[in-house]
Amino acid sequence: MRYLVVIEKTRTGFSAYSPDLDGCVAVGTTREDAERNMREAIEIHLEGLREDGIDAPPPTASSTYVEIPA
Repeated sequence: MRYLVVIEKTRTGFSAYSPDLDGCVAVGTTREDAERNMREAIEIHLEGLREDGIDAPPPTASSTYVEIPA
């Protein structure tokens, strides 16, 4: 599956979350750390859902940029 992950700069590094996976978040000192940690968090999150007999939610989130004149 392919889930959208949003990565945001914070005061101390980077944070990440997926709109399709409530409560699944990760942080990292660098963007790459946050992305790697989020991949692991998603794997653990989905494993937990399977163990609880819950189907993984289908990936539905998407993103786009909207250009606005400055």
